[in-house]
Amino acid sequence: MAANRDALKNKIDLRHLPKHIAIIMDGNGRWAKRRDLPRTAGHEAGVEAVRKVVRAAGEIGVKYLTLYTFSVENWKRPREEVTAIMRLLSRTTRGEIDELNRNNVRLITTGRIEGLSISRRKALSMAMERTRENTGLVLNLALNYGGRTEIIDAVKAIASSVRSGHIKPNEINEQLFSEYLYTAGMPDPDLLIRTSGEMRLSNFLIWQASYTELYITKVLWPDFGRKDLFRAIIDYQQRERRFGRV
Repeated sequence: MAANRDALKNKIDLRHLPKHIAIIMDGNGRWAKRRDLPRTAGHEAGVEAVRKVVRAAGEIGVKYLTLYTFSVENWKRPREEVTAIMRLLSRTTRGEIDELNRNNVRLITTGRIEGLSISRRKALSMAMERTRENTGLVLNLALNYGGRTEIIDAVKAIASSVRSGHIKPNEINEQLFSEYLYTAGMPDPDLLIRTSGEMRLSNFLIWQASYTELYITKVLWPDFGRKDLFRAIIDYQQRERRFGRV
């Protein structure tokens, strides 16, 4: 049984893992609809998929995992759904701290976190503080996140730094610009996975994903698990990354 469970894992070259994996967790609503359940049930089921993927990524030694948890566009959804998602976020954040610590996972966030309610921010801050010393997988939750708003915020911050004299316009290059993004200090994602079969980035890490390998699967997020993650990594390891070179 154990050998069968690890058959895919054994095909992974642990020496050449993607250092940073990003995931667009799509399909919660469709998963629920197919079962005649409310959309909120899909989000609840999606939490278990997060657990499975975080465990699996940490197990094989992935360094960074970024999950597109809530976008700036998601505020446009029905109020009841947004409220349910935010309650689920707070409840899950508090409830998962012990497991994150057991698995040596450090939690961080990316996005306009100030746009969340005080109670949500407190729950996140507590979780980040309690996992701050962990040295394994860095789990990055993209919350109230949008790729375009990230770039706009970076431009504003750079303009402010130029105005104050801290940097000169001719010093602005790709490396400096990256230091003003929400993801400053993190490597760009090597692999971006999108579930549910949709073929778009949906305003996710649009600067950072310039040379990221894309993996699209028709599996809906609540059904995505350990084996699906390993299949994506195996597919990634069979590609040749040229970064514009021949």
